[in-house]
Amino acid sequence: MKYLCGLTFAPFARKGSFCTEETKESLRLMKERTAANFVIFVPSGLQETPQSETIEYGDGIQMGDDELEAMIDCAKGLGLMVALKPTVNCKNGTWRAHISFFDEDVPCEPKWGNWFKAYTEFQLHYAAIAQKKGCEMFIAGCEMVMSEHRDAEWRKLISDIKEVYHGPVSYNTDKYQEHNVTWWDAVDVISSSGYYPAGDWENQLDRIEKVVKKFQKPFFFAETGCMSVAGSAAVPNDWRVRGEYAPEEQADWFREMLTAGGKRDWVQGFAIWSWSGKLAGEHMKYGYDIYQKPAEAVVREFYQTKVEKG
Repeated sequence: MKYLCGLTFAPFARKGSFCTEETKESLRLMKERTAANFVIFVPSGLQETPQSETIEYGDGIQMGDDELEAMIDCAKGLGLMVALKPTVNCKNGTWRAHISFFDEDVPCEPKWGNWFKAYTEFQLHYAAIAQKKGCEMFIAGCEMVMSEHRDAEWRKLISDIKEVYHGPVSYNTDKYQEHNVTWWDAVDVISSSGYYPAGDWENQLDRIEKVVKKFQKPFFFAETGCMSVAGSAAVPNDWRVRGEYAPEEQADWFREMLTAGGKRDWVQGFAIWSWSGKLAGEHMKYGYDIYQKPAEAVVREFYQTKVEKG
């Protein structure tokens, strides 16, 4: 697998947002300023609560199919490899990792079977777009922790996706969960969210390496990042951290992650969370964005070296 020097671009984009010249210019600047060769687009599905059995997606809910396809074309025109990662979220704000149902069907209660039927339809909709537009990877969701023990359902889902999309299929498990997924043999690429605390990267990479060696699959971090807020490096997964602006702390975290991961030949890349479609505004200062922050230069140096090596 080619080394992935990537970023997630404008995740969960609202309807119409991919149609603007501002967003297209932001994508161009992402490639120019970071030396990226890979981008992940994240169409969103929405369910009411973690126990809802239906998922809304597509035109009128989030980004429309036409604008997603046009943005894929734009990315490919810039020379970027593209992955689609359709991701479901809950309208009530509960993190998707907590989507769960009784393991045994109970009358009058929501059921895994109904939810997986809806989730499969959601995934196949975007798998067809990925196939149509020649995307280089399809990632069948993100951080669905409480569902991952449903081995048979996930294997069936991956098999169904492969009937529609003929490129490499991955799945993005959450941090600390890599060793808990039993069905990695069903995917082509293992991926996870690398939000590990500063000072703990070598330990976590040692743990993940055992999983990669067991399943003999390529691996990359489909998400990874740290906010530019004091204290975020200790809990980079927690977007609720508030504090003083700390861009050097963010840069140091990226430097440690890229140095540690860059030494492991089985780590085949990173996709940083995330690059905004709108590069102006207060939302850029304290969040995960690296635009015009010291971390951007750290990422560019690492990515440029990897891209030049081919």
